[in-house]
Formats: sequence, structure tokens, C-alpha cells
Amino acid sequence: MFYTIWVGQAISQLTSSILQFAMIWYLTDTTRSGIMLSLSVMMAFLPQGILGFFTGVFIDRFNRKRIMISADLFIAAVSLLLVFVSVDGTIPPVVILVVLCCRAVGTAFHEPTLGAITPQIVPDTELTRCAGYTQSLESVSMIISPALAAILYANWNMNGIVMMDVAGAVLAVLAVIVVPIPKQKVQHREDNKIHLIRESKEGFQIIKKEKGLLGIVLITSLYSMALMPVSALFPLMSMEYFGGTSVHASIVETLFSVGYLVGALILAKWGGTENRVYTIALSYFMMAAALVGTFLLPVTAFAVFVFLAWIMGVSGPFYWGTYTPLLQVHFREEYLGRVLSITDSIRFIIGPVALVISGFIADLWGNEKWFLIAGITVFLCATLLLTIPSVRMYDAN
Repeated sequence: MFYTIWVGQAISQLTSSILQFAMIWYLTDTTRSGIMLSLSVMMAFLPQGILGFFTGVFIDRFNRKRIMISADLFIAAVSLLLVFVSVDGTIPPVVILVVLCCRAVGTAFHEPTLGAITPQIVPDTELTRCAGYTQSLESVSMIISPALAAILYANWNMNGIVMMDVAGAVLAVLAVIVVPIPKQKVQHREDNKIHLIRESKEGFQIIKKEKGLLGIVLITSLYSMALMPVSALFPLMSMEYFGGTSVHASIVETLFSVGYLVGALILAKWGGTENRVYTIALSYFMMAAALVGTFLLPVTAFAVFVFLAWIMGVSGPFYWGTYTPLLQVHFREEYLGRVLSITDSIRFIIGPVALVISGFIADLWGNEKWFLIAGITVFLCATLLLTIPSVRMYDAN
């Protein structure tokens, strides 16, 4: 059952990623505006950060299969808006921003719902392996979607790319339809009414009461705050610090993605440590070493930077592919939607803050300084995971 959904999501994720790249490149070509590109990034992530504090209420209340189907169809429908407003092949930039925002709204429902459904159809002992396969899918998408998007953008118009994404969404919906997903248990309430604020607060209270979990959420949020700007600084490091070109920047991005695929395949085969916190700590130590190593490199050591970028990629799945299963196995299904959506929201809210801070630091003292700050921060996160007893032993309970 998992693999049927997985194949549908694989196709949909690839076509969606291609469309996302195409929209950003369209904005770059037509506006040449850094502000517009910043707004596009904000529209693609901020709605998930805000809505995620509340979407879990609906995910825990209503049929998750129907929510996934509705979210996929909604994302496809708003993408079609690009076709309807296209005049002579041109699309107003404001429409693209609206579409990005609406797609993010659909994603705010879709992603945590998929995370909440997975434990209903996958045994607890196989969750980390399945997460490894999912991370493999994401890494393959990261590797090939920019190249495919470039080819299609050069030879098609936006309408053709949109229709391809719609077809991918339809296939994903069909895959979900044919898979029997048991209806989750729902928290009993006497009046059977939705109390959005109260039920959202319950999600926070559940996270707070679970011994060690709040510490893990805060530590992983600090990790995300340190890491999110690194991807934005990769091209600047390649081109400014090491004196390369866009070709050098693309080599770094590609090797990072290849490393991510290698790490995901290792995780899928290995399954991680019995106590998942140790696997996350391993990921953090690898990332910290690569980040600090990057800061120490001379400007002539671009080849070493490429290798360290590969190490960063390898380390990624050991965290991303372990963190979600860690939550999935420790919560009853009637609360899981809220837990996943709230923890995702915290990351999406913190990310833009980190981008602003890192931008100031990079402009004032150089791009490489953030790699040192991020490396020290990630090392601190790994140390906290292993030295706070309630956090270290959370997955051993």
C-alpha cells in the first residue's frame, strides 16, 4: 500500500518541482527583481508556517484520505490559473505569487496528512526504512528537476509545464484512491464541534507534556535555523569566495544532491540506530564538521568544498528521514496530525528569520562566516541531543 502511494507521490513531486523551478525562472526572466524573487520564496513557505498551527486539527478530525485527495486537486486547480490568465504567453508576476501562495496552502494540509497516514499503513519497525525511500525520492527530484525544468522551460511555454504538473497530481490522486486506508481514531468530544484554537492548543500541550519531545523540537528548530541559509549561500560561496562561475555553483548543488541520495539509500538499507536520537546526532556531527571545514578552507580549495558539500548531502537523510518516524511512533493517531503540522510550522516560521540574520552577517563579514556560525550551532545541537537525559532517552522509552 505504501509503495502504491509512494509511486504516485514520486511522479507528482517531480512534476511539481519542475513547475516550481519554471515559475521562479519566469519571474527572473521577466522582472529581474531581487525583491520579487524574495517574495516568491516567502509565498512558497510562509503560508505553511502560519497555517500549520491549525491544519492538524482538521487532519485529526476528518478522513485523511479525503484530505490528501482534496489537497492534491486544490494544488492542481490553482496551478491551472496560470493557463487561464496567460495572454500571448505572458503571465502577470502577481498571479504567480498568488499561485505560489495557494499551492503552499494546499501543501500545509498535504504534507502532514501524508506523514499521519504513513503509520496507519506501515509497521512501526519499517517507518525509518520507508522514510529513507522517501528521502531517496526527494534527492532524485532535487538532482533532475532543475535540468528537466530548464529543458522544458526553453522548449515549451508555461502552459505545457502546468498541464504536466496537473497530470502528475491526477496520478497521485488515483494512487491514493486505490489504496485502502483505515479511518483513523478520532478524539471523542461531546458536542462534536470543531474548536480550532482550543484543539490547536491541545497539540502544543501534547508536545509539551511528552517528556523530552519539546527539547527535541526546540533543538531541531535551532538546527533548521542554522541550516536554511546555507543552501542560499552555496552559490555565493562558489562564485564569490572561491572565484568560480555558475558552472562551479551547479557542480556544488549537484554533488550535494548526489550525497543526499547516497545518504537516503544508506538509511533505507540500514534503518538507523535502534534509538533514533543517536542517528539524528550522527547527522548533526557530520554536518557540523563539514560546515566548519568549509569555513577553514582557503580560496584555492574549491575541490575540497565540493567534497564537503557532498558530506553535507550524505548527512541530511539521517536527520530528515529519522525525525518524522520518531514522532510517528510515539503518538496516538488521533493526535499525530497536530503534532506533525505544529512541528513543521515552527521550522517554516524560523527559516525566514534565519535568512534575514544570515544575510546581514554575510554582507558585513563574508559568506564564509555563516558556515562557521552554522557549524558551531549544529555541533551544539548534537551535544544537547546527547547530554540532556530526557532528550537522549526519548526514543528508548
